[in-house]
Amino acid sequence: MWADDEADLILATACDAAEAKAMAQRRATGEPIEVVVGWAAFCGLRIEVTPGVFVPRRRTEFLARRAAALARPGAVVVDMCCGTGAIAAVVADSLRTGQCQLWACDVDPAAVAVARRNLAAYDATVVRADLFAGLPPRLRGSIDVLVANVPYVPRDEVATLPAEARDHEPRHALDGGADGLDVLRRLARAAGDWLAAGGVMLTEVSQAQVPHALALFEACRMGAETWTSDTEEAWVVLARRER
Repeated sequence: MWADDEADLILATACDAAEAKAMAQRRATGEPIEVVVGWAAFCGLRIEVTPGVFVPRRRTEFLARRAAALARPGAVVVDMCCGTGAIAAVVADSLRTGQCQLWACDVDPAAVAVARRNLAAYDATVVRADLFAGLPPRLRGSIDVLVANVPYVPRDEVATLPAEARDHEPRHALDGGADGLDVLRRLARAAGDWLAAGGVMLTEVSQAQVPHALALFEACRMGAETWTSDTEEAWVVLARRER
């Protein structure tokens, strides 16, 4: 977003000149514009964002749209590492002709609080948990679509991120371990037990991580493929539990 666009957004959001000035000062210190105005545009939805919570990225719209395209009325859908719940909101919003059983999970209490507000209109269940630990046992073997925007930045590269991410977003939402795949490994190893027959898991990775993610899913006995969006410069790996 260009500076002029950000200024227009602040002016449109602020109640008066004093608030607009305060918001502009916050932005000047490097605070993400989405946090300053309190929301992010994501797949046409307005997603609430608060300080200290991971800001949904435009590139992740590709992941969200793919997940929404795979979800069918009546499906069990889980948004893992949900952050603000943006992906779950897109999936739920797309099912205008039917309902899904929607769950969202995150380990961060601040993210869970925001996700609950963002998903309140969709009858979703949002839980604070480390991956599958917060899901009821009855969901084991019944998840049709598992979507996860896990932290995937290699640890040594976190310091090279733009300051608005590095200094204003929780490190645990960025740091994916030595090669960026630590959380994905844990998730992939458990996913097969939770997915329904024919169920799918989708996750966003970097271009360099694609071959490693594919090998990881194959080692977990799931067929995997890659989808790429040149527009968003995004890479999504889809794994499927065989029937």
